Amino acid sequence: MSSTVSAEWLREHLRDPDVIAVDCRFILSNPLAGRQAYEAGHLPGAVYFDLELDLSAEVGLHGGRHPLPDPDLLAAKLGTAGIGENAIVVAYDDQGGAMASRLWWLLTYYGHPRVYVLEGGYSGWSRSGFEITTDVPSRAGKTFVPKLRRDLLAETGDVERSLEDRRTILVDSREIRRYKGLEEPVDKTAGHIPGAVHYFWKDVFTSEGRLKTPELLKEHFRELEKSEQIIVYCGSGVTACPNVLALAEAGFTNVRLYSGSWSDWISYPENPVATLK
Repeated sequence: MSSTVSAEWLREHLRDPDVIAVDCRFILSNPLAGRQAYEAGHLPGAVYFDLELDLSAEVGLHGGRHPLPDPDLLAAKLGTAGIGENAIVVAYDDQGGAMASRLWWLLTYYGHPRVYVLEGGYSGWSRSGFEITTDVPSRAGKTFVPKLRRDLLAETGDVERSLEDRRTILVDSREIRRYKGLEEPVDKTAGHIPGAVHYFWKDVFTSEGRLKTPELLKEHFRELEKSEQIIVYCGSGVTACPNVLALAEAGFTNVRLYSGSWSDWISYPENPVATLK
């Protein structure tokens, strides 16, 4: 089954008791903008989760710019929002699917089987003329118990070992100029992890913000071997998530997210850096 749902499907099912929309809008350059956008208008019944306050932990020496949140803390927030084990969660944003895919990956990592990304995001919903509200929902609390799928997560040591055995494919999801090391507008060091191949995360979506079909995604990733382990990274573990989702749609089953990504990798001075200048 696909990991995305259409706006038409969500409109039909939005008031089903188990369906919960989660607004994940967030702008890195303006951290308050997502919450403000939610308050100005959102999908009926949608709850808001902030990338940095809810879907990430505090930044430390290592772990990257958006470290994974503490599972128990996020589980408590999910439960407070009415998300329990039977919930059908549909995440959306207005940033091309990046933030929504972060929640999709987190809940998948937590072992929650029914989590999806809304095709076209908030803008697609709005363009369709579907209902927008400013009402903030009040939901009965639930209990959410994470069942962590460690096989979906890669950490620094896993990436270091992959450089030695060469049996793992590293996928860099950032813009091509950042991958090549020609510029680095966010992190202190430019370049990429040695041996990584480049697949820009936005290329898995259509111009309307819909994830490409499995057939097109299989063609997009045709040079990757399904028999090999794949570790996907970006700058901080957020925009890599759409690539993880797209690889799953294309039939790849051995895919892990390097959650700390480039910002974590370069926090270790001894780690090698490659450039293509």
